[in-house]
Amino acid sequence: MIERFNIRVYGLLLNSSQDSILVCDEIRFGRAFTKFPGGGLEFGEGIGDGLKREWLEETGQEINNLQLYYVNDFLQVSAFKKEDQIISIYYRIECASIHSLVLKKTQFDFEKREEGAIIFRWTPLLPELVQQLSFPIDRIVVKKLCEPQGLTGTRT
Repeated sequence: MIERFNIRVYGLLLNSSQDSILVCDEIRFGRAFTKFPGGGLEFGEGIGDGLKREWLEETGQEINNLQLYYVNDFLQVSAFKKEDQIISIYYRIECASIHSLVLKKTQFDFEKREEGAIIFRWTPLLPELVQQLSFPIDRIVVKKLCEPQGLTGTRT
């Protein structure tokens, strides 16, 4: 039974040629998964501020030029807490200092495979990326990004 909302905020960072996108691999709740950088909105926090905080916590980088891209408008139950309804909000973002972020080339290439581990990597923005992503709403976002005109405009 759904008891509460869990609002998630994510940043979509494309490289300068827009042929790849930044993703992160994490280990939480004993599971390894691939997603976009971001996380949960906290009470009393604006959506954009929540994304800036999450991005800074995960990457150590500040972001700017947030442009709303997608919000899910359907029921999505959390993969981790069956009583939570997920609302995910995605922004196209820019990050001036991303070059200082340590990047990996291979999925789940953790130095230590332990709770809280996180790595970042560029991956080609192709329809095949859907197969790497762990969460249903992230997969929808990739499909929209890969559509003609998918990299421009806001999608809801």
